[in-house]
Amino acid sequence: MENNPVFVEKQYLGRDYLRISIRLVMALFCFAAYLVTEEDKSQSDLFLVAGFGILIVSVIMIFLLHYRITVKNRSVIIDGIWTSRMIKIDLNSIVKVERVPYSSYMISNPVYNLHKKGTIRFYADGKDAIQLTDRDGLRYIIGTQHPVELLQTINSQIN
Repeated sequence: MENNPVFVEKQYLGRDYLRISIRLVMALFCFAAYLVTEEDKSQSDLFLVAGFGILIVSVIMIFLLHYRITVKNRSVIIDGIWTSRMIKIDLNSIVKVERVPYSSYMISNPVYNLHKKGTIRFYADGKDAIQLTDRDGLRYIIGTQHPVELLQTINSQIN
């Protein structure tokens, strides 16, 4: 029973609504340029191919897993895709857990294991994050779409 995960969340790379909107506007622009361009047939075909290419890449990115957050055995395990390393954060060394906004910017780039200014960041989508601070002062900022559930689960595992 101890090996069963208490919390599991999957973060997908292409499910950010703002980025989906940007890709759809670019595809619509390509289709509009295809309809307007009548003089050069090869150039208009290029706009059509680019528009369909953007749509196909967008659909593929919706199903592309960026990372998975798992809480079990008094640790937070963040497992990325392909060649990225699995990160295991031991909750015994965590002294502070809090819910924070991930960024003040409207658009945030997806990151995995980004070390910057004493913090390690994980983000794919969502406005909120959970900040874990360990005994050494190192901060882990984990972007999540379910901040309340993750915060409650981590607090219950610590206590």
